[in-house]
Amino acid sequence: MFAVFSALIPVFMLIIAGLLIRRLALPEPEQWVGIELLSYYVLFPALLIDTLARADLSRVPIGGVGGALAASVVLMSALCLALLPLFRRTGMDGPSFTSLFQGATRWNTFVALAIAENLYGAPGVELASVAMVAQIPLLNIINVWVLDRHASKSRPHWRATLVTLAKNPLIWSCAIGLVLNLLHVPVTGPVHAFADGLGRCSIPLGLLVVGAGLKLGDLIRFDATVLIATILKLLVMPAFALGLGLAFGLSGVGLAVVACCSAVPSATNAYILARQLGGNAPLMAHILAVQTLLAVVTMPIAIGLVTP
Repeated sequence: MFAVFSALIPVFMLIIAGLLIRRLALPEPEQWVGIELLSYYVLFPALLIDTLARADLSRVPIGGVGGALAASVVLMSALCLALLPLFRRTGMDGPSFTSLFQGATRWNTFVALAIAENLYGAPGVELASVAMVAQIPLLNIINVWVLDRHASKSRPHWRATLVTLAKNPLIWSCAIGLVLNLLHVPVTGPVHAFADGLGRCSIPLGLLVVGAGLKLGDLIRFDATVLIATILKLLVMPAFALGLGLAFGLSGVGLAVVACCSAVPSATNAYILARQLGGNAPLMAHILAVQTLLAVVTMPIAIGLVTP
């Protein structure tokens, strides 16, 4: 447990640094929007492509890790949709439901990668790469569909949904990296150095953006929707993933990385998606703030339970 907490310390120090930089040096939201978009459209795709293209997927339990995480996403999505009639009876509108849905299903890849690398080195990164392939396309497809269906009163045309998905940089970067890996295209020399340089910037910048997006007032303001999304993401999702991982025969580092990837708070790009597609963006920011704070406590417990 102490080793897990030690690996989390630098990650959350970067998040706190982002909060302080936002308050003391870069207070204008526009300054952070540029960093956020740079990370989302350039740096993180470079990391995905380079990591997936170079990962030795033959030595990691692809089916177990990928299957457990993908199945947990499907289970959580089904649970949220099954609870939608109950949420509506309490007065929750469509945009607010989409923020709860994103808060319960998405994962912060920046945090998961940083912790997996700190704890397990190269094997941890390779297993996290499997998690990327299993979750990122699936999560983006499901969440874009939910936002298109519930965030606005008018039902969008299916072509518009396809265009939104086709423009998602995380989906196509996963596809490119996986194709390069399967075709054994070498990513070495200057090409690797270039992609690696961009990719290594993505994690610290992404964590700074997480911190910059935190609102201290949100941390002390009670909201039932935020509480539900937080319980689903930080407690129920890891329980789903670990139960499925054990059912698929995982153990050791593989199961620990499943715990890491399922126990992280929701993704900061959920806020971007909420703004772009009509979700409740302020509620999404509130969910992210509370989940990020509480994950300091829940993540070491979830990972520590299965850490070899």
